Amino acid sequence: MSATAGARKRGKPASGAGAGAGAGKRRRKVDSAGDRGKSKGGGKMNEEISSDSESESLAPRKPEEEEEELEETAQEKKLRLAKLYLEQLRQQEDEKAEARAFEEDQVAGRLKEDVLEQKGRLQKSVAKEIQAPASADIRVLRGHQLSITCLVITPDDSAIFSAAKDCTIIKWSMESGRKLHVIPRAKKGAEGKPPGHSSHVLCMAISSDGKYLASGDRSKLILIWEAQSCQHLYTFTGHRDAVSGLAFRRGTHQLYSTSHDRSVKVWNVAENSYVETLFGHQDAVAALDALSRECCVTAGGRDGTVRVWKIPEESQLVFYGHQGSIDCIHLINEEHMVSGADDGSVALWGLSKKRPLALQREAHGLRGEPGLEQPFWISSVAALLNTDLVATGSHSSCVRLWQCGEGFRQLDLLCDIPLVGFINSLKFSSSGDFLVAGVGQEHRYVWPSRVQVRWCRLDSWVEMGWRLGRVSTASCAVCRLGRWWRIKEARNSVCIIPLRRVPVPPAAGS
Repeated sequence: MSATAGARKRGKPASGAGAGAGAGKRRRKVDSAGDRGKSKGGGKMNEEISSDSESESLAPRKPEEEEEELEETAQEKKLRLAKLYLEQLRQQEDEKAEARAFEEDQVAGRLKEDVLEQKGRLQKSVAKEIQAPASADIRVLRGHQLSITCLVITPDDSAIFSAAKDCTIIKWSMESGRKLHVIPRAKKGAEGKPPGHSSHVLCMAISSDGKYLASGDRSKLILIWEAQSCQHLYTFTGHRDAVSGLAFRRGTHQLYSTSHDRSVKVWNVAENSYVETLFGHQDAVAALDALSRECCVTAGGRDGTVRVWKIPEESQLVFYGHQGSIDCIHLINEEHMVSGADDGSVALWGLSKKRPLALQREAHGLRGEPGLEQPFWISSVAALLNTDLVATGSHSSCVRLWQCGEGFRQLDLLCDIPLVGFINSLKFSSSGDFLVAGVGQEHRYVWPSRVQVRWCRLDSWVEMGWRLGRVSTASCAVCRLGRWWRIKEARNSVCIIPLRRVPVPPAAGS
């Protein structure tokens, strides 16, 4: 018995780790049983624990879960936390990369716009977002006694300059609509009195930095003003007939002017100097416009041409397309422009083609008795720079907004804005938030002095006779001054038209 017992005692450690593990398991089972016993006799302490917690604490753990908890060592825990930290760092870096990519896309888009703008091909799509304003939203500023002939808006959209046949220039506050300054009419031969115009002011231009204002009149003069204080600075002489168009080259103080004497002149306003004269038109030039390039565009009136003047090369490009007198023109960007004529047509042009990219005939409809209908003349055009939005004016009791199609190969009507009278001038604000119209009872255009008509009866025969070129012996000052047609119910005023934008809903399925 003693030998057998000793053998048994000696045989116990022979099982090694397995025996120790078995003992450990037995101890854990005993401990868990003891815990269960304690929980049963816990008394009041256990009564305070909720039923859910109690059921969870009483639920026996599976051996696999206990083994998993025991298997994670300190080293493994450090590794797990390190991986979690690295994952957080990776997510943060991914978010930063997405933000950088978004910023790069924005910068790339802006750079692309700048490149297209320099090339003259930028066409932002804003026309579809424009909502037609209500008549009650249009602000009317009255101060001129005769028809408004031209207007300009300061680059910061804070003020408007308007000029009229009453020979005055008024500076208006855009916010309040009040007069900030009035440049009165100057009497002929009056020396020592404040300078001003003594005849109809036909055109104005303001420099892109808002420093200089230029105005031209029927007396062949160009007056230069300080835009902020409206003080007279210089007077340019040299044209031999009425000054009909003015434009500053953007970013400079170089001034282009045109006249009924068929010429285009270049001036340096900062140095108060004349530069050169260019010739080419065969009739009185009606309008002029310019942007950043060292060139300008002109509407040739009854010679039926639009011309692009390349100043350094002293050369010109000639474009044909209208059938009547081309009375107004405006650049959309450096490569495209819009023009209007008295045959009722509106044309979109590209510098690469000598014919219009798009031609909208009878853009404002027809008027007159059946069988004698005549199109409403296009008296003004405007374009929001580098966009697809164009505005046209006539005496058809409305201003029309148009959308240029892709590549400027189409012109679609957006809406009509009711305004009674001759729309002699149109300008978009730099921001595109509003459109300003110069309205008058009479047309702004002044016929050249050599024009003759048969008599002064203001009926359709005289007008149609002039359109067909039927001229006779007696010279008529009334008809030369654009007074052959008058809309009595119109009011000589400056109208500020708000342009509200409504986001276009996304297309179905996008």
